[in-house]
Order: sequence, then structure tokens, then C-alpha cells
Amino acid sequence: MPQSVLAVTSQGPVLGTWQHTTARFLGIPYAEAPVGDLRFAAPVPVEPWTEPLDATRYGPTAQRRPFIVDGPTTIPEPSIPGDAVLNLNVFTPVPQPGADLPVLVWIHGGGYVAGSAASPWYDGSAFARDGIVLVSIGYRLGIEGFLHLDDAPDNRGVLDWIAALTWVRDNIDAFGGDPAKVTVAGQSAGGGATQTLMATPSAHGLFRAAISESGAVKSSQHRRDALADSARLTERTGVPALASALRDLTADELLALQDALATPEAGLTLAPFADGELIPVPVPDAFADGSAADVPLLLGFTRGEFNPPPGSTPTPAPVEAVRAVLAGHGLGPDAVTEYTALHAESDPAQRMGQALTDAIFRGPSLALAESRAHHELPTWLYHFTWGSAAHCIEIPFAFDLLDAERVTAATGPHPPQSLADAMHAAWVAFVRDLDPGPQWPRYTNKRRTTMTWDTTPQTLDDPLSAERRIWTTPPAGP
Repeated sequence: MPQSVLAVTSQGPVLGTWQHTTARFLGIPYAEAPVGDLRFAAPVPVEPWTEPLDATRYGPTAQRRPFIVDGPTTIPEPSIPGDAVLNLNVFTPVPQPGADLPVLVWIHGGGYVAGSAASPWYDGSAFARDGIVLVSIGYRLGIEGFLHLDDAPDNRGVLDWIAALTWVRDNIDAFGGDPAKVTVAGQSAGGGATQTLMATPSAHGLFRAAISESGAVKSSQHRRDALADSARLTERTGVPALASALRDLTADELLALQDALATPEAGLTLAPFADGELIPVPVPDAFADGSAADVPLLLGFTRGEFNPPPGSTPTPAPVEAVRAVLAGHGLGPDAVTEYTALHAESDPAQRMGQALTDAIFRGPSLALAESRAHHELPTWLYHFTWGSAAHCIEIPFAFDLLDAERVTAATGPHPPQSLADAMHAAWVAFVRDLDPGPQWPRYTNKRRTTMTWDTTPQTLDDPLSAERRIWTTPPAGP
């Protein structure tokens, strides 16, 4: 049976549970509930308490409905009602001060409009078993987190991430963690969050390393695009893009506005953007000009993030639609022609899936790795190719949770434990030592070594050379 365990934070004591090798403290508030005047405000530190806070159950989530892309996502992501969504969870093997253990702060994905830190796929027990304190955080989503409003601070979700990291800095010692040994990590939108925090000067110093799994950032991050999104919301709904007009709407009413704003061709609309202050320049520009944090970075993607799953009957897409997707994500005409020629023999439906995979995930991550290599910064790149290699499939391998709920729905029966052992060990080594180990050399502009995660993991030099050239060659001038 679980036993009670107490930790004392700077706000007050919290009561968690101890089971096997892990102490769990769930739903700890790191900021006040964003309601009323705080709904669209910067996060406000939580008021202290004196009696032990019950931290035995996950707290409320900002997600009010799951993220849907052609059906339910693979990850089980519960929506938990309640207002105090700015909370976090701590999994630790040593729930007491002075242990000085490395810390992994996990930011969930969900396209910046959904996702849940309460997912069983984000349980930190395997990391705790291996001497790592894991913290998973919730944050404001969709309109509340990322829509530009003239009378509210921009990038409120990013401010939430920074507030959570600040809480970790100030409190993680109470749970056995070392605030000087923090790695920030995430997958999909969470991987994009990692990249965004590296491009956000006020977050620098809150973490010493970063992991971006299939990181996704808004393809056009200029302030003018965010202003256009706000104007489009008003045009379509008649509702002013103002905190004063949105503050008292119900969650369902906000979701209806969010649906009116979304369009298939828009991609990530409600997402972090370069507001010129908190985030000075778009994320790719920060990596290219060297202003992003120069901390060690481990990043990668899967082979078929958005490819149709085996056995499905997706609608074939004409090559013109593929070309439009590629151009919409910044490829010049020559690069679009080269890309379509590279995939000319592909099944038409798979070709569109691969174009989305490359436009959103593989291409930008390759460009980011190239920028890091140019600046000679410590970088490790991976390519997950096992099984369907679909979006999110690598998470239970990295977390060593192949027995978690719905994992086999994504992997099929009997996913290889040996692959989870190898991948999880590399993540643990990186968080602990700032290097995944000698079996995985750095990515440099001489070798471009890439770890290929498959039944038998192996490192290959520049295995995606054709894609790399397409996605990292600047468009030809006018």
C-alpha cells in the first residue's frame, strides 16, 4: 500500500505518496488559478498555506477536450475539471533536501491547444528509479495561453512555463533535486516549448540542458501573423480579441471561438510567437544567429510522424496539394520541386503524410541541428524508425513505460524492451551527465552523426542527407 510522505516547499507543506522506489507529489500549484482578472494575466505566485496540501491526486488540467487529428490521439490524456490548472507533479526517489539529484522538467504536447500532464505516459517512476527527479507541468492552452490580446500580455503559456521553472529553481531541493541540474524537455508542442524557451532570454539560467522530441513550432512566428490571427477571430465571430471581452466566457464558448479561428491550412495558429519582447525573434532565427541558449541539446523525430497508419485507407492527395503544404512551410520553388521528385514513387497518401512529417518536424529539426553545428554547440540528433514510427510513439520508450495504458495500441503487441532500455538509458545519461554516452557521438557539420532508434539502435552519418539539403538550403533570391 502507498505510504504518506511530506515535503516542505516555500509556499507550505505538501503531502504525497510513497510507493516502491518513487515518491509522488501531484497537483502542486505553482501559480494562482487563472480565473477572473487573472485569466489572461501573467501567472501570479500562489498564496502560502500552513496545513499540509493534499498532493495525492493529479490537479485540474487546462485541457477541456482531447486533441483530435483524424481520431483520438494515441496518448491517454485525461481532462480533469477545476480552475487551478497551473500545477505540476513531482516524482522523486529521495523526497528530502540535500540529495542534489538531476531534474527533468517535462512539458506535454497537444498542439498548444490540448494535452495533459496527468497522462500515465508521463509517469516519472522509471526516471526516479534511475536517480532522476521528474517534474511534469500544466499550462494554459489555446486562446487563454497564446492568442494575442491588445489588453493582455502575449505568450501567456510561455510565461507559465517560466513560472513553473522558477518554482523548480526555488523548491526542487525539498524533493531531493538540484536546481543547478535542470533539463527541460517535451514532445511535439512540448518539444517546441523546449526550443522556444531556449530562444527566450528570461528563461535562460533556469535550465542547463534541453531535450526536444519531435518539436513543433509555429511555421511563421512574426508578430504580424499573431495580430492577423486576432483580427481573423473578430472577423469570423464578431468577438473583440480583448481579455475584457473574453474573460467571462465559459470554456465551451472559448472552444467555439477557437474552432472558428482554426483552418486546415493554418497549421499551428494558437502557439508561441515572436512578440519582440519576451521572445525577441522567431525560434529558427534565434538558433541561426546564436542568441538561443547554448546549453547541450538532444533532439530528434520519428520517421513517419503524420504518415497514415498501416492498414488505413487514407484519401490520396494530388501532388499540387503536397506542393502547397511544402510552400506554406517555407520551401522555395526549387526545393519543392526537388522534394516532390525525391518522393515521386511514393503512394499519394503516404506522400502527403511524409510532406507534413518533414514540413513540421524533420525539416525544421534538421535545420536547427545544422545551426547548432555551425556554432559548434553540443548537439545530439536521433531518428526513431522502429515500427510505424508514428507521432508520439517514442515517448513510452524514452520513459521506459511500455506497460502503460494504451501503449500497445500505438506499438502493437510486444514492443521491444531492449529498445526502451537503450533509449531510456541515453535520456538518463544526458540528464545526469549532459551527454548520452560514448555510443552516441555529437552532431557536427563534419559527420552529422544521427542515432537511429530501431530494434538494433545504431549511429549513422548523415542518413537524411537528401532531406537535409532540401530543408536547410536558403531559397533562391528574386
